[in-house]
Order: sequence, then structure tokens, then C-alpha cells
Amino acid sequence: MDVLQLDVSGRPQAWITTREAAVIYASDGVAWTLGHPCQTLRGGLQRVTGRQSRIEVHPIIAVRGAVPSRAWRQAPALTNSKLFVRDRFVCAYCGHHCMPEDLTREHIQPTSRGGADTWMNCITACKACNGRKGNRLPEEARMSLLYLPYVPSLHEDMILRGRRILADQMEFLLASVPRNSRLHG
Repeated sequence: MDVLQLDVSGRPQAWITTREAAVIYASDGVAWTLGHPCQTLRGGLQRVTGRQSRIEVHPIIAVRGAVPSRAWRQAPALTNSKLFVRDRFVCAYCGHHCMPEDLTREHIQPTSRGGADTWMNCITACKACNGRKGNRLPEEARMSLLYLPYVPSLHEDMILRGRRILADQMEFLLASVPRNSRLHG
């Protein structure tokens, strides 16, 4: 289980392990938390009291101070796995729901014709439709898009990364995802 790390203002920063979160707790770096503790880590015995140290890790932690972040980028990194989740494993041309191994990253404007490898030029297509479209524009191939591409927000990107997300984490992230996002459906 991973912990959702935020900056002090609540902006998602990264998914971290519970051990990485424990280091932040131990160094008094946690500003605030959300959710019920999801794991308890136990340490050694205190010499004076004989009590065992323990840290209760919450599913969402906000870290004090400035945290270097990739989250300030304009657009999240594009990967096939995130693209397929964004598009719900549905081919943009035929509408069939497919297994990941039967899908491809389809460039609406082919890269060989100047198309960029970006969120706004890429959609999910089954291998058959991708092969049928070939090196043409959708209108040239007489294939229309069933849905339009979009650039995921920072909160959507954290969901698209394909981790096992706890209910508290999903509730927090979805609260900032636009209502028209496919992730709500």
C-alpha cells in the first residue's frame, strides 16, 4: 500500500511507500494527515520507559516546507498504461472494450506527418483499427473518433498511475477531478 504525499497546500506530490512516510513522520515533517491510519510500524524499545516506539501511517500526508515536485509540470508524462486507463480500455474508433495487450497508442495525426506524441494527439485504439487507419488522418480513413482526447489534471494523473488506491485517497483525488472526466464514469 502506498501513501499519497501532498505539499502543505494539498497539492499531490508523489506516491511513497509506508517506510518513506515513516521517515517523514520521524523527522517531524508531517504538517497534517487525512484518513484513518492504514498501517502501524513498530520500532525498538525505549530504554527509559520500556515502551515500544510506533508510528501510525495515514493514507494521505501533507509534508512541511518546500518539496521538490514533478507535479508543477504543465502536463503529466504520457505512458500507454495511463493513456489506456484515461480512455477506459475502449478503442476510440470501434468502441470495443479491450484487454491492455490488444490496445495501441494511436496518433490522431500520425507522427510521420508531423503529429506530436502528446495527450491531445493520442487516443487508445485496438490493433485492428490502428492497422486499418495506418498513416492517414481519421477523416482520410473514414474513421471517426467516438471520444476526444484530453490532458489529465494533476489529480487525474495520480489516479491514472495504476496503483491500488484506498477509499480515502480516491475520495480526496476525485474531489478535484473535473465532473466531465471519464474517471468519474
